[in-house]
Amino acid sequence: MEWIIGLVILLILIIMVVSNIKIVPQAMVYVVERLGGYYASWETGVHVTMPFLDRISKKVSLKEQVVDFKPQPVITKDNVTMQIDTVVFFQITDAKLYTYGVERPLSAIENLSATTLRNIIGEMELDHTLTSRDVINTKITTILDTATDKWGIKVNRVELKNIIPPAEIQDAMEKQMKAERQRRESILRAEGEKRSQILVAEGEKESAILRADAVKEQKIREAQGEAEAILMVQRALADSIKVLNEAAPNDHVLALKSLEAFAKAADGKATKIIIPSEIQSFAGLATSLKELIKD
Repeated sequence: MEWIIGLVILLILIIMVVSNIKIVPQAMVYVVERLGGYYASWETGVHVTMPFLDRISKKVSLKEQVVDFKPQPVITKDNVTMQIDTVVFFQITDAKLYTYGVERPLSAIENLSATTLRNIIGEMELDHTLTSRDVINTKITTILDTATDKWGIKVNRVELKNIIPPAEIQDAMEKQMKAERQRRESILRAEGEKRSQILVAEGEKESAILRADAVKEQKIREAQGEAEAILMVQRALADSIKVLNEAAPNDHVLALKSLEAFAKAADGKATKIIIPSEIQSFAGLATSLKELIKD
């Protein structure tokens, strides 16, 4: 019987020891209290708590966290009420301050974010608000990061997710955007037509140049043909003179050739022809010879 009691006591001790062994995973910190007061912040590794004395107060993640807060009503400098929702990226840097620094840290960050946003937007007009998203993000990030240091929280960045102006302003903005799209479409059409006209004009210009080049080429070829024909005639004439010279013609042959040339000249349209004296005497001789033959 005693051994059974001893076994039970041993089993209870083993359970107590095992239950007080704590393994802290990566990127986590356990905040431990002893007798109700802060005792230690356990990081990654194996730790043992004292039974009935130690208690894990909070398990804190060191990973970067993202919180999407619901839209907040804000009023611009020119009295326009808008709805703006924010996204906050933050990271816990001190587990002790995060545990004991503020009650409900996420709610505190949300309220601080809304208050800061109202202060920033209240100093800006609507147009400036819509075009200065990056400036607003930087300002609110700097203010939140400074304010949350005492809570063991580092705000890495804040992004304005949506900026929703009143319905009437949205309608006006939509009309403006529609008019801008139509204006751009008109510009694109005009540029297209202009480009088309330029292409047509360039085509006509190239066509005219090609036609002029063709006419020019034709005239050049005709001139070359005429020049070659004249050259051939002159060469033939030169060859005939050369042959005639080589034959050593007498005065009668030369006079006969002159008469042939005169006959060709007489076939023209000239109204007055001057006949050399040599040809005149030869013509008279030819006439007398013709009369003699008839008798």
